[in-house]
This record gives sequence, structure tokens and C-alpha cells, in this order.
Amino acid sequence: MWLHSLNRCDQPPWEIASLAFNEAAPAVRLQGVRQANPLLFDRLAQLAEPGARVRQLHDYMDVRFQLHQWQAQGSRASQKSLKNSYLRFLRGWMFDANSQEGAVLKGWVESRFGLPPTFHRQRITDFNCPAYQAYLCDRVRGAARTSAIFDQLDLLYEFVQQELPCRDPSRHRVLYRGVNDLAEHPLVEQAGPHRLVLQLNNLNSFTSSYERAWEFGSRVLVAQVPCCKIFFQAELFPSALLRGEDEVLVIGGLYAVELSRGA
Repeated sequence: MWLHSLNRCDQPPWEIASLAFNEAAPAVRLQGVRQANPLLFDRLAQLAEPGARVRQLHDYMDVRFQLHQWQAQGSRASQKSLKNSYLRFLRGWMFDANSQEGAVLKGWVESRFGLPPTFHRQRITDFNCPAYQAYLCDRVRGAARTSAIFDQLDLLYEFVQQELPCRDPSRHRVLYRGVNDLAEHPLVEQAGPHRLVLQLNNLNSFTSSYERAWEFGSRVLVAQVPCCKIFFQAELFPSALLRGEDEVLVIGGLYAVELSRGA
């Protein structure tokens, strides 16, 4: 497995990518995010109603990144930069995880956790392969569309990490991913007839619904996902663009999964 040697969180990349990390499910903190935004997280801790906490996040994002001022910008480029908030990138991922928006989200995981993507339109095998260079081009083009998108995604991740234990204190969630084949997920170990160890991409779509997962493939991967690897969970956001699919965006690495096959 090829990884970066550095990242921007309090756990090293090789630890985050490991099976032992998934089992232990320690808390993860991005460097400096909470320290730079104490008013937001103090306010969130005071709000008892989940919907109020989501509104507080959106309001803070609007002010912090001036997303509400896009119509007042003089140039069309400035307007597009401000209008294309983190919500646009979530929507872009929903339509196509291999889009420029998808490359930006994978780039955020790579930057913050040190896990490079293993698939973006095609298999990525190392930092020097043409597929990695093509991914970087998509990442740069996509990130140029908006203002401080990685900083926005930092706040989104930290919000989700604060919100998850408010809904359920357990450190893991059972999640499901529908697939037609395992081409995107290299097999590391065959632990049993239906038990596999796979290297997942650095960011992956799962769902909290076993039935819904079958809509996306003839096989379903069942995984115990540590909450610290949940970047976004649609059901936390009542009006979220991805809510219709019960979508959960999961940070990758090695995963022990159970493979369910259709009849």
C-alpha cells in the first residue's frame, strides 16, 4: 500500500489505513480546525436540537466563507467561486464519484489523512502513474471553482464527528456498499468464503440501508466502519442533497468486509 508520509491530523497515515485502526476506532482531530473556529463548536455544544445544530453549521459557513455574498461579487468568476460551496461538491460526488468534484473530495482526504486515491476513472497504482497525474488535473480544476473548499470540508468533517455520538454513542456503524465487481477494490486477503480484506479507495460511497445497497450492484460489501472514518452522513442533514440514498461517505484504507451475493 502506498501512502504519504505526512498528513494534517493527529494519526499517521499508515495507522489510519490499517485494520487495527478500524477496530480501535480512535477519535481523530484535524490540525487546528477546532482551535480556529471555537465559537462554532462552543455554540453547537449548547444546542440540543439536531436541526438547530445543522442550521448553525450552514449559517457559520455562509459567514465564514462569505457564501451568502456571491450575488454581490463584481465578476462572474468571483460569483461562481463563492456560489460553489461544499454542497456543490457533495452533489457532484452523488452524480459521479470520478468527476472533478469527486477528485476534490478525494484530494481533501489525501491532504488531511495522507491516503491517496487508488481509483479515479481508472486504477491508480503509484504517484508516478499517468492515472494519478490525470486525477491531479481534475483535482486542481475542481478546486479552482470555489473559495477555500478544503477549509469548508474540514468544518464539515469536524461537525459530523461531533454530531455522530449525539445520535448514537457506539464507535462503529454497520454500512453497506453495492458493487458489480471488485475491480476498484484490490483483494488483500481471502479470510473465508465470504470474508475478504480489501483495500478501499480513499473515499467511498456506502449506505446505511442494506436493501438500498442492492440498487447499486449485484454484490454487497458489509463493513463495520469506525465513526472516525465517516466524512459525511446524509441522514444527519435533514435537507441534504444525498439524503435520498441514505448516503455515507467513508474514508478508505484496509477493510475487513463480508461479501453478500445476489440470488
